[in-house]
Amino acid sequence: MSASGLEHYLAEFARVEAALPGRRLGWLAHARRQALDHFAQAGFPTLRHEDWKYTSVAALERSRFAVALPQAGDSPDPAVAAQIEALALAGAQLMVFVNGTHQPQWSRIGTLPAGIELASLAATLERAPDCLEALLLCRTSDYPSGFAALNMAFMTDGAYIRVAAGTVPEQPIHLLFLATAAELATHARNLVVAQAGSQVCIVEHHAGLDGLAYCTNTITDIVAERDAQVEHHKLQQESLKAFHIAGVNLDQRQGSRCASSSFALGGALARVDINVGLNAEHTECSLDGLYMTAGRQHVDHHTRVDHASPHSKSRELYKGVLAGASRAVFNGKVVVHADAQHSDAHQSNRNLLLSDQAEVDTKPQLEIYADDVKCGHGATVGQLDAEQIYYLRSRGMDDAAARALLTFAFAEEVVRRLGPAPLRTRLETLLRGKLPEPVKELP
Repeated sequence: MSASGLEHYLAEFARVEAALPGRRLGWLAHARRQALDHFAQAGFPTLRHEDWKYTSVAALERSRFAVALPQAGDSPDPAVAAQIEALALAGAQLMVFVNGTHQPQWSRIGTLPAGIELASLAATLERAPDCLEALLLCRTSDYPSGFAALNMAFMTDGAYIRVAAGTVPEQPIHLLFLATAAELATHARNLVVAQAGSQVCIVEHHAGLDGLAYCTNTITDIVAERDAQVEHHKLQQESLKAFHIAGVNLDQRQGSRCASSSFALGGALARVDINVGLNAEHTECSLDGLYMTAGRQHVDHHTRVDHASPHSKSRELYKGVLAGASRAVFNGKVVVHADAQHSDAHQSNRNLLLSDQAEVDTKPQLEIYADDVKCGHGATVGQLDAEQIYYLRSRGMDDAAARALLTFAFAEEVVRRLGPAPLRTRLETLLRGKLPEPVKELP
């Protein structure tokens, strides 16, 4: 990283440190400064780093985004209010963050069932910080990249969700992060704790006003305790000039079951790292993803599932649809540790290229250190089947409609696997919006 780039972040920290939440907490102030020191040493990842060899962040490194400070909003601009209304999911508890700050006056949180705590992370740091210390510091000993260190140093707000033992809420929780200002960097942190036997469904949704250049750097940490069930669905609809860097970390305990999905539709450059620790017996996880790119978009997904205990199960399906001169990267690693006998793991990555200029780099990986396991993986990269196109055309469709229908069917397989119906409906609408006019109204 250039000296001027480092100086920018050091100057930004000096500018905003006194305004960051939890500034009076010694342990947090110490962790922030340690994280900044780590970033000063490590900098941004380069193409020489194995996990970043296909994704250059040079354009992001050259940018000089200002760190977004906490800022309350009284009444939104009509265009912003309309955007929030359009993005809100029906039937969900809605928690809105604008430019990184929670906006309770724009959120729609009804009566929460007993046993659910849903709060702003910044507010919780001021009101009851003791419950957050262990959660926030659990990953500070080993930052996977400079972005994670920056998130710790500049963490401003996010959601804190705790679901008490045995609690099963009916409504999903919709966390909407909306960018409305250019040249800002937001560093959100979400913490989710699902206690024994509880269930929760969370939709983490990132969007921005069209044409804005900004940076989102977010981390979500999820702890699923004994026999808990957690769904976490991530929808990325950033501006096509935006940078989106994200991490999702799942810590699964005895008998827990988690479902994680990632839908990447926006951003000029988007990178998502999903790490799952199956840290006790009889744990299960499913990872699904769909990325659709066009123009010169670049989308990168890195997933890692650690089977650390016996009798654990993982399933992974990621699909990509690439048009224009866009590029996608998928790297999925499954590690079966020596003590994880009777593990069952399978991963698949399938890609559909709609143009000769589109490109995908796919690398499914298995590392197996146990001898009694059932594991498999695979990847495909191809184009639409000419015979299927011919069949549809012989039934009266024109070429464009036939291609659009086959593309929709390819992508919809991932959408159909979703649990929350409002999110399924929203994604089907978004998929149809990317298709030619004749087939937007598919049944």
